[in-house]
Amino acid sequence: MAQRTTTLHRADQTSPTVLLLIDVINDLEFDGGEDLLAPALEMAKHLAPLKAKAKAAGIACIHVNDNWGRWRSHFPDIVDGTRGTRGWPVASQLLPEHDDYFVLKAKHSGFRATPLDLLLRHLEARRLIITGLAADNCVLFTASDAYMHEYELVIPRDCVASEQSEWRDAALAHMERVLKARIVRAEDALAVIY
Repeated sequence: MAQRTTTLHRADQTSPTVLLLIDVINDLEFDGGEDLLAPALEMAKHLAPLKAKAKAAGIACIHVNDNWGRWRSHFPDIVDGTRGTRGWPVASQLLPEHDDYFVLKAKHSGFRATPLDLLLRHLEARRLIITGLAADNCVLFTASDAYMHEYELVIPRDCVASEQSEWRDAALAHMERVLKARIVRAEDALAVIY
């Protein structure tokens, strides 16, 4: 009898380095969202070209996005929910592409009660380039869990944003000191992995 081959439970690629885009598909319709818009637009200006370069280098890209308490939603619903909102100018620059992966989360960390670690293991990932919103919240919590899962961390300082620059800078300093993250500029993010 011929052996059956299947891709069930396997990612369709391997990617020792993975780019995580945390909560970049975001309506920014919350208290403080108006303060996050300008920094998020600046972040998107650097993150969009980094994502394009990562994809060209064969690096898997995973959107890790909050479900915003919409328990029956799917990722396309999350994208559609940003159209016409304060956050659309940011989200529209970072829309998921057909070959991107996505993980919906309900809390701050992309690892908490999600299949993210399982997906990363199927991709054979060892290093994560972590980007997104907000540096002092969901990015920090995701990076902390990634560190505890023993991934190497690279965080492009211009590809994360917070409502206040001091909050972003404090989070970056913490991730560098405690989580041993390499803090770089977007233009250097891929260079440090080779």
